[in-house]
Amino acid sequence: MRKIKTAVIGTGFMGRVHTEAIRRLGNVEVAAVAAENTELAQAFAAQTGVERAVADYNEILADAAIEAVHICTPNALHYPIAKAAMVAGKNVLCEKPLATTVAEARELVDLAKEKNLANCLNHNLRFYPVVQQMRSMIANGVLGDILVVQGTYSQDWLLYDTDFNWRVLAKENGPLRAMGDIGSHWMDLVMHVTSLPIVSLCADLNTFHATRKRPKKAVETFAGKTLAPEEFDEVPIDTEDYAAVMLKLGTRARGAFTVSQVNAGCKNRFQLEVYGTKAGAMWNQERPDELWIGHRNEPNQLLLKDPSLLDPKPRGYADLPGGHSEGYDDAHKMCFRRFYARVADPAAPVEYPTFADGHRMMTILEKVIESAGRRSWVDVPEA
Repeated sequence: MRKIKTAVIGTGFMGRVHTEAIRRLGNVEVAAVAAENTELAQAFAAQTGVERAVADYNEILADAAIEAVHICTPNALHYPIAKAAMVAGKNVLCEKPLATTVAEARELVDLAKEKNLANCLNHNLRFYPVVQQMRSMIANGVLGDILVVQGTYSQDWLLYDTDFNWRVLAKENGPLRAMGDIGSHWMDLVMHVTSLPIVSLCADLNTFHATRKRPKKAVETFAGKTLAPEEFDEVPIDTEDYAAVMLKLGTRARGAFTVSQVNAGCKNRFQLEVYGTKAGAMWNQERPDELWIGHRNEPNQLLLKDPSLLDPKPRGYADLPGGHSEGYDDAHKMCFRRFYARVADPAAPVEYPTFADGHRMMTILEKVIESAGRRSWVDVPEA
């Protein structure tokens, strides 16, 4: 397979994750990185061995040798950078959410179609092998007709008012934080594994810390827990710490889930439970190789990731044999592998989340805001 040059825009936590996963593909080179200033870009390039570092991402977009870009910036920058990149003819892999409004997301979907460019939204949770096994089992009727979905996405990294990150401010993150950042993952995955659309919802949002102490120097995501009091400024918070949502999926299924970034002890507890008329299944991202399968009249099962024990299609999401864990980094690799197959060959199948999925999620998230404001159920329009 031919060599493809790409660039990473944004050098925080996700910038590192993307850079490392890209390099595992073998045929894709991280040719350049861009950050908000020259010092950050050069420091990241030195740490990761990338030759070119710039402060203006437009320099990357002007380079004809670079075929794709990864957008790993604060959320409010996703739309303008993705638009500029596609106007420049670049294929785009963007962190979620795709944009901060439905209108922006729709514009990006239309532009990608007009330019005939590969476009991917990084819902990496789809790409764990046993998640694909759950999806396969549901498609093959093993669980029966789906009745109930439930679960949580719980973290604790913003538990204290001294915990701070750009995501807590709507001007950089968009109007939703916990729901936009991690609730979007939960809703995307439940629709992906069940193939059922979210058709209506009822949401409650809550901010436990009305103000937070912002560090006087830049702090990376999941960092900043050891700063002294004199190193903070107190700022008002306009995004939510917690959300609870009830759902209707398709014509029959019902569900509920919570998202929180203030749950002590939960580092990245994504849990999805799906129950049908024949069986149930549960997956927790903190135990990524395990799929619990529940039965009414026989013993429950615990399926451990082993390609030889997975259905044919899910086997393609596992590179390692049983007993060898495949987790967070591997899920990104699997997503990126499929995206770059499409970059290399526009006729390759689209086996990854696209900007259309991002538009659909923005529609749902806007309905979350509407529902919480009205304190009532709202319908979600069809895509």
